[in-house]
Amino acid sequence: MTYSPEHIEIAKEIMRVSKRLEKASKEIFGMADTKAEAEREYRKALAKRIMELRAQGLPATICSDVARGEVADLKFNRDLSDGKFKAAIESLGAIKVQASMMQTIHKRYDNL
Repeated sequence: MTYSPEHIEIAKEIMRVSKRLEKASKEIFGMADTKAEAEREYRKALAKRIMELRAQGLPATICSDVARGEVADLKFNRDLSDGKFKAAIESLGAIKVQASMMQTIHKRYDNL
């Protein structure tokens, strides 16, 4: 059986997409670690600051608001890492769709 140049190019593109999927999957694991670390750092700093403010005699009703304002940069990092992680998951889904489309086209060429 001989394959057309288009058929060969589709097979090559499937391999490229497959490699992108593999790389993206590995990167997502790293992003999950970063996301979890940012969450941990934020929560630890927030709890520590709330306790410090209470020890200084600040009314309990406003301690958490003040503390959240003071650790806002850590919250920003937490939210940013979460957003990047979610975007990476969406991107991985798009790559999967692309791979599926290429496989479908490749199968159609096989049936011609």
